[in-house]
Order: sequence, then C-alpha cells, then structure tokens
Amino acid sequence: MEFRVLGSVEASVGGRPVALGHARQRAVLAALLVDVNRLVTTDQLTERIWGGRPPRQVRSTLHSYLSRLRQVLTGTGAATITREPGGYVLTTAATATVDLHSFRRLVTQARAADDDTDASALFDRALRLWRAAPFTTLDTPWINDLRATLEQERLSAQLDLGDLLLRLGRHAALLPELSARAEAHPLDERVAGQLMLALHRCGRPADALDHYQRTRRRLTQELGVGPSPALQDIQAAVLRRDTDSVRPPEPPTDPIGIPAQLPPGLTSFTGRGEELAWLDSLLPDTAEADPVPPAAVVVSAVSGTAGVGKTALAVHWAHRVRKVFPDGQLYINLRGFDPGGSVVSPAEAVRAFLDALGVPPTRIPDGLQAQTGLYRSLLADRRVLVLLDNALDAGQVRPLLPGMPGSLALVTSRNRLTSLAATEGARLLPVDLLAPADARHLLAGRLGARRVAAEPAAADEIIARCAGLPLALSIVAARAEALPGTSLAALATELEEADGRLDALDAGDPTAQVRAVFSWSYRLLSADAAHLFRLLGLHPGPEVGLRAAAALADVPAARARTLLAELTGGHLLTEHTAGRYAFHDLLRSYAAELVAAHDSEESRHTAVHRILDHYLHTAHAADALLTRRRDPITLSPAVRGAAPEALTDHQRALAWFTAEHPVLLAVIEWIPTAFAAHAWQLASALNTFLDRQGRWPALAAAHTTALDLARRRDDRTGLANAHRGLGLAEDRQGHAEEARAHYALALDLFGELGNDAGQARIHQNLGRMSSARGDYREALAHAHRTLEHYHAADDRGGQAIALNHLGWYHTKLGDHRQALPYCRQALALIQELGDPNGEAHTWDSLGYIHRHLGQYGQAVDCYRHALELFRVTGDRHSEAIGFAYLGDTHQAAGDPTAARDAWTRALNLFEELGHPDAGPLRAKLNRE
Repeated sequence: MEFRVLGSVEASVGGRPVALGHARQRAVLAALLVDVNRLVTTDQLTERIWGGRPPRQVRSTLHSYLSRLRQVLTGTGAATITREPGGYVLTTAATATVDLHSFRRLVTQARAADDDTDASALFDRALRLWRAAPFTTLDTPWINDLRATLEQERLSAQLDLGDLLLRLGRHAALLPELSARAEAHPLDERVAGQLMLALHRCGRPADALDHYQRTRRRLTQELGVGPSPALQDIQAAVLRRDTDSVRPPEPPTDPIGIPAQLPPGLTSFTGRGEELAWLDSLLPDTAEADPVPPAAVVVSAVSGTAGVGKTALAVHWAHRVRKVFPDGQLYINLRGFDPGGSVVSPAEAVRAFLDALGVPPTRIPDGLQAQTGLYRSLLADRRVLVLLDNALDAGQVRPLLPGMPGSLALVTSRNRLTSLAATEGARLLPVDLLAPADARHLLAGRLGARRVAAEPAAADEIIARCAGLPLALSIVAARAEALPGTSLAALATELEEADGRLDALDAGDPTAQVRAVFSWSYRLLSADAAHLFRLLGLHPGPEVGLRAAAALADVPAARARTLLAELTGGHLLTEHTAGRYAFHDLLRSYAAELVAAHDSEESRHTAVHRILDHYLHTAHAADALLTRRRDPITLSPAVRGAAPEALTDHQRALAWFTAEHPVLLAVIEWIPTAFAAHAWQLASALNTFLDRQGRWPALAAAHTTALDLARRRDDRTGLANAHRGLGLAEDRQGHAEEARAHYALALDLFGELGNDAGQARIHQNLGRMSSARGDYREALAHAHRTLEHYHAADDRGGQAIALNHLGWYHTKLGDHRQALPYCRQALALIQELGDPNGEAHTWDSLGYIHRHLGQYGQAVDCYRHALELFRVTGDRHSEAIGFAYLGDTHQAAGDPTAARDAWTRALNLFEELGHPDAGPLRAKLNRE
C-alpha cells in the first residue's frame, strides 16, 4: 500500500486508488501519516485539523472521521488506526510506504553516501516522489506551516543534488532547472552561486556576472545586506576565468561568536530528580565520545506557577548539559508575566540573539521574517541550546525556535503552551510545588542538616506554610541564615500569624504564607528603604539603575546606593550587574500592592513625574551629545528631585543609551495618559540612538505608542513628532510609501504649528529618500527647503547640515563647481559650532568634489581631515567609506601604492564591521 502526501493526499493498493473521503477526513489521515506508527494525541489532532476554531462537538466529529478512515483502511490489510491512552496511532505494515518518510530516508542516505554518483541517484529518487505542493487542496494553519517546512526540505535536497551534478560536470543539463529555481528564489545565494557556475562553465561568463549584479541589488534593496563572501568569491573566480576550484555558497551558518549567556545557576539547587531525568531523556547518551545531537528540534515547555522554580530548574539543567551544545547557549528573559507589561517582543528577542551571535548591525536585515531566517541559518547544523525564559504564549516563542535538528529550545512559562506541542511537537514538562522531602532537602542545603533535624516539627510547619514554593522556602532560609540564634519554631510562628496580602497564584495554592515571607524582609527594612521598595512597584522595569532609583525616591545617589544595598541584602532586589537592579515578578507585585495601600495618590503621582522627568531630561541631554544639534523640542523644567544625569561627552551618552534603552522603551509603553507628552518627547529623544543601532522596529513601536497617546490628548505637537519618528522608522525598513505618508502628515502638522525646525527635518529626510532612489534634483529641492526652514528657526547647526547636503546633491548631479561653495560655507559654519561629526562629513563631501574636479592633492587633504575626525567620533563605518574614497583618489592621481594602502585599510574596517562593501572592495584590490 502506498500513502502519498507530497501532492494531494492519496492512497492506493496495488496501483488501485483508495477512496479517502472529503477534505477534512483526508486532513485527519494526513495528520496521522506525518507521525505514522507514533501516538498523536487528541489535542494534537484537534489543533492540526481545526487550529484555534474547532467545531462545537469536536470529539464526536473527530471520532466520526476516524471511524470512516478505519473502515477504509481495514479492507486493505496494510494499515490500522487504533485508540491508545490519550490519542490515536496509525500503524502500517512493512509493505506499506508513506512518500514523505521515504523522501526523508532517501535524502538521509544520499547525504551519507561516499560516492557522488550514488548520492545523486538517491537524491533523484527522493525528489521524484514529489508530485506537487504537499497536502494540495488542504488548508489548516498546521498543514500550511508544515507545507512551508517541507518545501524548504525539498529545496535543500535540490540544492544538494545541484552541487553533486556540478561536481560531476553535468552543468549543461542542470542549467534550465537552475534558471527556473533562481527565478523562484531570487534571494537564495546558494541558488545564485550554482547558476553562476553553470552559466560560466557553459561558456556564458557575462550572464554569470549579470546574475551576480541582479542578486546583489536584490539583497541590498530587500534585506539590507550584501552578497556573502562565498558568492563574492564566485564572482571573483568568474572574472579571472577560474571556477573549477570554487564551490557554490553554503547557507550562512557561521556565527561570528560562540555565546555563553546562561545566568549563574543556584549553588544550593536541590531536588527535582524526576524532572532532571525527564530533561536528560531528550538528549542522546552524553557518555559517548561524540554524542549525536537530538534527532529533531525538541521544545520543552517547562510550566508552573510563579516562584515554583521553573527558571532555576531550566538554568541548572542547561549548565549540566552545556557540553552537549558546544556551539553556544543563548538565553533571554521574555518577561511574559512582567507586572509592568514590558513583554519582550519576538523582534526584540531575535535581534538580541543576532547581537549575541556577533552579527554586526550592518549585516542584520530588516523585518522580523528576514531576521528570523538569518537567526535560523546561523543555528543550522550546529548544536546550540536556546533557553527562552518566562514566555507569555506560543506566538512569542515560535520565531525564536531553531529551524533544524541539532539545537534545542527550552521554554519556561506559567502557561502550558499546548499549541507548541500540537504544531511544533513540543514536549511538555509541568513543574509542581516541591514535595515535602525535596522541600526539606532545600532547607537542609541552606541551613545545614543538623539545624533542620534538631527541629523537625518546626521545619515541617515552615514547609507547609510555604506551600512547597521554592521562592518562599529560599527566603525563609535566607532569614534563618541571617538569624542563626533564632529557632525555626519562632520563624514558623511568625508565618502562622502574618496577614496575607497577595492574590492567589495561578495554581490556586495557599499563598498567604508567601506574603508573610516577603513581609519578613520588608518589615526589617529601614523606613527609607521600605519607601524605596514600595516606589519601585511603580517602575515598569525590566530593571532600574542607581540614579533612576534615586530620582524615584527623591534622595541623593549616595543615599540611594545605601538603600539599594539594604534591599538586595534583604533578598527583595537583585543586583544582576553593577548598579542595575531587578525584581522577581512576585516581589514587583508585592511592592505594587504595598505602594497602592500605603502611599497617597498624590505621592505616587509625584514619584512617577520624577522618574519620567529623570529619564526624559537625561535622554534629551544624551541625544544632544550624539547629534551636536539644537534640540527642536522645548521641554518643561524637570520637577524637583528628578536629578537628570550629567553626561559630559559622546561616549558617556552612548553608554547611557546602551544601558537604558530597554527601560526607556518599557517606560514609553507604560506611561499613563496624564503624562502623554512624555511619551512622544522620550520617543523623539531615542530617534538618533535607535536609528544608528538599526533598531527600527523598536523605534516604530515607541512612536506608535506615542502617536496613540497624542491622539487621545489631541496634542498636535506630539502627533507631528510621532509621525516624523514613524516616517524615519518606516524609511529605514524600506517601506517607502508608508514613510512618505507619515512624513506628509508630519509636514502638514509642523506647518500648522509654525514649527520651522520640524519642517526642516522632514524636508531633510525627504531629500535623503529622493537621493536614495537617484532623484538628485528632487533631493536638491528638498535641501533648499531645509535651508529655508533652518534659517527661519535660527538653527545654525541645521543650516550647516543643509548647506552640506546642497553641495552633495549638486556634485551628484555633476555640478562640481557649483557644489564647492555650498560645502565651504557648511564647513566654516560647522567648525564655528564645534560639531566634529558634521565637520567630518563635510570634509568628506569636499574630498569627493575635489576628486571629480581633478584636484587630487586637495581631495586627499580633505579625506585625511575627515578620517581624523571620524576616528575621534568613533564612526567606523564612515571611516571605512572615507578610506575607500581616498584610495579611489590616489588611483585617479596615478599613485597605485597609496591607493592600495587606503583600500586595504578600508577593507580591514569593512571586514571588522561585517559590511557588505567588503566583497566588492576585495575584488577591486585583486583586480588592481
């Protein structure tokens, strides 16, 4: 009997088709065939067939479909569907085949084959099993996702076969297929490389080079990256007419760094033997010399109520098995249940992982889908452990899962995440409260077995009052350690007498005792430390710095440091890095409850105002240091006690933004409506930093929130600035139409408000967009409008930038002599104002103009001035471009030695940055 899903879902016996019924019934069969001879739970079947919208009588409907399928299959004698505890199993006889599993088996054999001819024959047999797109005519979320995965497997097999056929010299026969594949996958560099090699070996090098240029343009325009070094090597090989030793590019799998992000494990971890053994069962025998990676991606959703020890278990196990994952361990706290609401988005998490893997910002593509693809490519064929802590739901997790076998994602969440089990084959591990014996071990590990054994009844009472919650037990143990002369019986009595204040936890466990445990530490605090702890319940998180805490409490920084040390000593805060403090989310809830109960509405409002003004005024001061421009936004004076940080230079401003930007983004999401103006003002202060860091989705999210708040208050200034920020974010992400729409709204609003500085910045951005698409005359018109508005605003720094842009657009139009006076005016003004970054860019423009006027000596001097300043400001990207232009100038002046030296320095910088211009520059060096 043959079952086929690589096309329409079909079955046949001896070549005769078997009637499988309507589409929904065939979908049930497909859901079982994918896991043939394995249990598929009822919940999994329901999710696979209906997604999130099952019919009312779903179990009876499913039973009806299964009964009909049983009747159909019983007559064949080759397959049966049986009911097992929890679900169903489709069992096939040895004579039955499923094309999907045959395809995967043949591909595995092909990749293991030593002989290219044998391997190509196996690949060919595997690919001939495909008749069309898998599960044709069936449409459910699970089937659609699986269809996409299988199409990727098919493409991977086709590409492996392509490599083999090229090695075997069959490029002519392969060429038509490669041309069609390149048309279907224009951004796949491996396909492009194979087609280039086939074209060249068929005597068509010009076509090969043309395809390289088209691929390069598409990669740059759609993903914001250049061709990989491997594809650039093929281009260089075609240019020198040597492709025999060059292979097509492999997928971009090499991370630049090996991350080791696991948080420290608990030295006193105890118990959880069954859970650790269950997790160990996911791995192969680690005693083997070279353990085989897991056969499939396994997502282990570790669920349980807050404080039950999910993270401690996951981190402890991750440290135990880290040697099984030699290519790195990634970790992120997704803050799914953060009381402040600052949940980490999938886009933020993927970007954080790309940063951890060492991908330079210039190599990170735009958009979550493209970034997820790059992330999964980096993990492919590697063994990496990905620990996703405190997830809210499956949607937050899915983009973070590795895409290929070998790596393992471990997810912790208070929710069970059953949809991950249904759609991704997750293994679910619920984590319960500690059993009394394990709880006793925890206490004994912290306090010593002798002290616990001396008061067994009191220990039992403490365990009962803490309800087996590890967090509560740990704090009791810390209290007992701090009071070695206090009996356990006295501590147990305190627990019994304490009032309860927190709501019941998710699992419905008695938690008055947990409040009592927290209250022990709280009641021992000094009045000022208790006040600070309560006020921290107002802060959205995910962490707070020393000076921000001082502003929140309206105390000097030195006093705040003392109070924070008291809080960390009482286990009410954690100082995870120097000067940065964080709550456990239960403690944040406790603090929020206390501040609502003990502090007046007026005092809470004033504290919120202080912390917002602290962040806002510090952010605007930092932004001014980064941009060296007059701030077009006029802020109200900071309230007393806000104490903005005194940042003195560019480096300190950059360091402050780097540390605080996750907090600032969380603050913008949290800002109460009464402080709506702070939202757009703070988002505007983040523009330069987030733009230079390439964090445009975060920039867009911040300004979207700001826009919503401004609309609620009908704040026209806020609306104008939010539209401007959204225009910038959309522009950088390649969404030109959306960017222009936001810029147009901002321009109208700034005009309505008579805000010349705002109008100038919009025209400046529109000019850059026009220049990017090669319309320099339109860009020139925008630059003139920019200058007019900056004159009206009396913004001399803006005037200098506009003059430099006028010069640049003129020289791009070929009007080099007309460009020169504009840039000279810009230089004189910008030197007077003391803006090293603006001065560097103006010297760079002057160098470009003099080179095109044939004044090579002057051009060289200009570029050297620019390079010196770029080094001062730390703008390494612009420094690399400056060296490349300097090399072009030396070449034009007839000095090849100096040209090669400048290009080499530029290449070194581009390679350090991972910039796509490295490849073309390397090719130029080889040619010259």
